[in-house]
Amino acid sequence: MQTLPAIRSFVFEYPKTIALVTLTGVGLFSVKKWMAGGVCRSRARLDGKTILITGGNTGIGKETAIDLANRGARVILACRDMDRANKAAEEVRKRSGNGNVIVKKLDLASLQSVRELAKDVLASEERLDVLINNAGVMSCPKWQTEDGFEMQFGVNHLGHFLLTNCLLDLLKKSTPSRIVNVSSLAHEKGQIYFDDIHQDKDYNPWRSYRQSKLANVLFTRELAKKLQGTGVTTYSLHPGVIRTELGRHFWPMIPLWKRIVYKPLIFFIKTPTEGAQTTIHCAVEESLQNESGLYYSDCAPKTAAPQGLDDEAAKKLWDLSASMVGLA
Repeated sequence: MQTLPAIRSFVFEYPKTIALVTLTGVGLFSVKKWMAGGVCRSRARLDGKTILITGGNTGIGKETAIDLANRGARVILACRDMDRANKAAEEVRKRSGNGNVIVKKLDLASLQSVRELAKDVLASEERLDVLINNAGVMSCPKWQTEDGFEMQFGVNHLGHFLLTNCLLDLLKKSTPSRIVNVSSLAHEKGQIYFDDIHQDKDYNPWRSYRQSKLANVLFTRELAKKLQGTGVTTYSLHPGVIRTELGRHFWPMIPLWKRIVYKPLIFFIKTPTEGAQTTIHCAVEESLQNESGLYYSDCAPKTAAPQGLDDEAAKKLWDLSASMVGLA
């Protein structure tokens, strides 16, 4: 009972302190809410629909899977690590109440694995309503894929480029259907190094990442042109800065003092659930059915960087990519 008098005494003695703390709390909450970005408002059901998500075992991919499964969709998680994928699938089933969630093996750093997954899906699935190219790697060392491609360009772009093309007939059969490519704001500082696509002359992990994210935007744009009139629409997006495993390669490389300074800022970074909203929006929002090839951020259209609107570069990238992955 002595607690209440003590509280009243503190309030009367330190009103300015309390006001400052309150305003600070409200301010931090407001900034946090603003940083969280847009929210998908669509209540569209997906019963009878089939959706494939690459890298759906963690981060925004898993949160996207939970949301879409909750809407009634059959969800396919296409992942490299099957143990983690199976655990994630169980979590998706429990959190969504939807048991129709399956796992398939996919290593985007292997063209053979991409083709094997596509063959499996074509043989086992009657329809594919949404393909979400979500998986990716960021700012890794100078690694190579199984086929000798620079890792970030190979996984973030070429693997998804091949997978999408291999599944196009099924997507066309399932119209209206969608292809959603998770890109990044990083594309705004990117360029395609056509004369040194693997950056063998001067590799920089961030430069490579930006190139791969710009490739996602250009691929979406060119794909929209090629699919015009088919009933298949395409979307690229920036999910935001998110607390996920994507930063596992570059975070340890940051000096300790910078990590200490940056640590408090993590409070303002999007959660995976918040980061998944624009992906979900592009996958389900009914009003987007007649839009294609555009770029989105915070659940709204956004003008891509000038280099992301370059139709000549988009066509050139398509031709180069087709040659690299062996598409006719």
